[in-house]
This record gives sequence, C-alpha cells and structure tokens, in this order.
Amino acid sequence: MIFWEGGRYKEAEKLQEEVLEEQKQVLGDHHPDTLLTMGNLAVSYSNLGEHQKANELNVIVLEKRKQVLGENHPDTLLTMHQKAQELNVMVLEKRTQMLGDRHPDTLCTMGDLASSYSTLGEYQKAKELSLFVLEKQKQVLGENHPHTLLTMGNLAVSYSNLGEYQKAKELQGIVLEKQTQLLGENHLDTLRTMGNLASSYSDLGEHQKAKKLRVLVLEKRKQVLGDNHPDTLKIKKLLDSM
Repeated sequence: MIFWEGGRYKEAEKLQEEVLEEQKQVLGDHHPDTLLTMGNLAVSYSNLGEHQKANELNVIVLEKRKQVLGENHPDTLLTMHQKAQELNVMVLEKRTQMLGDRHPDTLCTMGDLASSYSTLGEYQKAKELSLFVLEKQKQVLGENHPHTLLTMGNLAVSYSNLGEYQKAKELQGIVLEKQTQLLGENHLDTLRTMGNLASSYSDLGEHQKAKKLRVLVLEKRKQVLGDNHPDTLKIKKLLDSM
C-alpha cells in the first residue's frame, strides 16, 4: 500500500478501517478480501505501536481463515506468523521493562522476534535485530554459549536471505566449528548449521562442497531422526535435485 511505503501509517489505518466496514456490509465478514483488509489493518496497528489491537485483530483473522481456507492455506499460515510476531513484540516490551534489555530472557525474545521477521520476509529487520542480540549475548553469555551460537546461525541466514552469501558462509563456518566442539556432530543445531552452510556453498557455486556436506547431513539425520522425518526427506530431496 502506498501509505505504508511513505510511512503514512495513520492515513493507512483510517482508510483501511473505512474499507473494512464497507467490505463487511457488501461481502460479509468471511470473504477473502475482507480478511485481507483485516490483516493489512493489523499491520497498520503494529506500525503505529498499537500491538494489542494488532494482536486481537490477527486472532480474529486467523480463526476466520482457518474456517474458510483451512489450517494449511498460505494465507492462514501467514496470519499465524503475523500473530506470533505481535506476541513476541508484546512479550519483548514487558520483559524489557521488567528485566532490562540485557537479560537472557529478553534477548531470547528478541531472537524469536528476529526469526518472525525473517519468516515474514522482513530480512533487513531480522538482520539488524540479530546483530543487536548477538552483541548483547556475547557480553552477557559469552561467545560460545549455545544461545549466542544460535543467534549467529540466524544472522547467517539473514545474510543469505539478503544475498550476502560470502558473509553467511564465513559465519556458518565459525558456528559449525564451535557447535561441533560444544554439542557434537550429531546435535540437531549442528546438523542445521551444516545444512545451511551447504546452501551457502551452493549459492556461491561451490556445488561439490555443497553435495559432500549434504550427504553427511543426510546420513546423520537418518541416524538421529530416522529415514522418514521431514528434515531427513528435505535434505534427500535437495540431493536428488543436484
């Protein structure tokens, strides 16, 4: 919406409220266009800092989309992620007030919010928040703490999503080395990092390295998760396509 692009969130909110009322009268509460406007209005509430209103509206949209489209429809899933994002914002505000912005629980919520941004395609926001969380976690928890390493891994994914593949590869290499030492080769966090590093190799055209690492990940996921686990099948599908 043009008002969003210009940062004119109050104007967007007012227009969406007017459109929503018209759509309810003409199309009904459950029409996809009505639900789309409700979802956009929730985003405007969020942009204006009205997180409680945004969350309440997202709950309504989610329930209606489940009824009309089903739980696995992309629009339903998108609303679920938006709702999760709003909840993370609300929890973060309260934890920052009560515990401060350096407390491990606050930093954990910040990390969850960064992941929500990434899921919703807001990669720059995810990157910036992950950088902030990482710096704080290094100070509070240390560079080798599992939470710090998880944030480093998420930051690498943000780099990849933004096309900064070399940065992603270098950071994933560091994380993988530390996770292997601290958690072991068969830990799920280690295997996730291996898979992400393989993707970075592929993005950079290092396809032989990508294939070799994916073969290793596949074998270890079979051992840890079994042949039919979705994560095992996902890496198998990637290998079959290479």
